Amino acid sequence: MSTKFAARAGAASLAAALAAPAFAGPTYTNDTGGSFRWYGQFNPAYQSFDDGQEDFNRLVDNEASNSRIGLELEQAYGENTLRFRFETAFGFRGSDGVSQLSTGDNLSWDRTNIRHVDFQFDTARYGRFSAGQGSMATDGITGADFSGTGLGASNSVADSAGGYAFRTGAGALSTVDIGDAFTDLDGSRLGRVRYDSPELAGFTLSTSWGTDVLKDANDRESYDVAVRWANDDAAGFAIDTGIGASWTEETGKEDTRDVSGSFAVLHKATGLSLNLAAGERDIAGTYAYAKLGYKADLIAAGSTAFSVDYYDGSDMVTAGDSAESWGVAAVQKIDAYNVETYLAYRDYSYADTSATSYQDANVILAGARWKF
Repeated sequence: MSTKFAARAGAASLAAALAAPAFAGPTYTNDTGGSFRWYGQFNPAYQSFDDGQEDFNRLVDNEASNSRIGLELEQAYGENTLRFRFETAFGFRGSDGVSQLSTGDNLSWDRTNIRHVDFQFDTARYGRFSAGQGSMATDGITGADFSGTGLGASNSVADSAGGYAFRTGAGALSTVDIGDAFTDLDGSRLGRVRYDSPELAGFTLSTSWGTDVLKDANDRESYDVAVRWANDDAAGFAIDTGIGASWTEETGKEDTRDVSGSFAVLHKATGLSLNLAAGERDIAGTYAYAKLGYKADLIAAGSTAFSVDYYDGSDMVTAGDSAESWGVAAVQKIDAYNVETYLAYRDYSYADTSATSYQDANVILAGARWKF
């Protein structure tokens, strides 16, 4: 892996971020408690992947938080509020959408890039009711994290290089992709109806039913339930945790049940944090993940965050296989420009019960996210 390339990539991303204007979409309001705003972000990154034999250096869109644009409308009705949200990714080439054999399209938008077409009705007494394309109840259930390094490191370890295949010990490309061997078993976004209860002592209960309305000839149906609890002032600590279960049925595929969750704690005085995540699919696949983080105001520009993490999974591709990954990441905020620059390194290893051996792989990701 070329350290010179990583240094150049980080410098280029930082220069591009600093050249961007400090700009944010305006918010318009009316006299009856209504508002409209638009927003978005760009998140380009340089990806340098080493499969143990060859290096691949590419400009990609960071799949951990892809480039997107959206709008929100809100209207108050007494003590209740109606909201509408539309959001779509731009369709840039994702960090998990390239491989040794394909560079992917620089820009390829279709309707599967739509993230939200979502109506929400918030009631003061009975909770929130949602309908449309949007997050299922378990979406984000494994993502509790106070580290501030999510752009470079999270339990979704395949985001950085999921399309690449492991290379065998003999030097040939295998049929095992990083994205197959490393999954987070998190919830998804679907065309759904969802209910979120009012918060009670920090607890929120959510449930939803959905189907994949953005793909043709698809009869996938999912339903799920999740419980979350958060406390921002627990004797000098902040805590965020949740657990959920999701059931999926689709013609021609085996029914699945996923149980997953996460726990995160931040010591406010020191900026030290710990987050844990785990998941299990009933037909095959389990994993556990841990991250240690540190965040502090080291320079005037904005907060600086560092983390180290470890992922351990098994039975994701075939029975008896194992997948391990560790990574380090750093994120620097530049508040005046709504920019976060980042540099991350991740190592992947895989083994199964066959006679085939697999070479370790690693990736460096350097980029900047600009929010507007």
